[in-house]
Amino acid sequence: MATLTHRFKCTVTAFALSLAIASPLAAQETDLDTIFQELIEADEFTHERVADRIRARFEKSGSASMDLLLRRGNEAAEEGEYQVAIEHFSALVDHAPDFAEGYHSRASAFFGIGMIGLALDDLRQTLVLNPRHFEAMFGVGIMLEELGRDQDAIAAYEAIQEIYPLDPQAAAALARMEMKTEGQAI
Repeated sequence: MATLTHRFKCTVTAFALSLAIASPLAAQETDLDTIFQELIEADEFTHERVADRIRARFEKSGSASMDLLLRRGNEAAEEGEYQVAIEHFSALVDHAPDFAEGYHSRASAFFGIGMIGLALDDLRQTLVLNPRHFEAMFGVGIMLEELGRDQDAIAAYEAIQEIYPLDPQAAAALARMEMKTEGQAI
């Protein structure tokens, strides 16, 4: 009987610990769902602020060292040092393979040196990990345009508008694509 009671206590403790660990993660996802809903409902005065809140969440890995690698990679990319940026982002992806922003940032650096295939692959992985990453979708659209796949690019920009209806980049891209494809058979 004492062994059964001990097992029961251990099971209850393990269950309680799993709830304690899972609750913050579930709360974060629920909170992000709420912010995405705000983005859909945002008006012309509030959408950018809401989108910035989402971007800030995308950039948090949960690890100070991974956040440092992201920051150093972004700084290198901003200075045009794409190879250095790729090294930082590759280290980030190696150590945090479930952190979508690492792939997204590395995709931008790959694009900066003209490696579209590698950039597209990293954007694909970004979207596998975070299907609502509207900036990754925009990157896909830009690269599809460069590859002459206009209809696919349009589909990417339209997908952004389902998540972020007032995204100015997607709206401008769709307007540009409409002008480009006007008169062509769809």
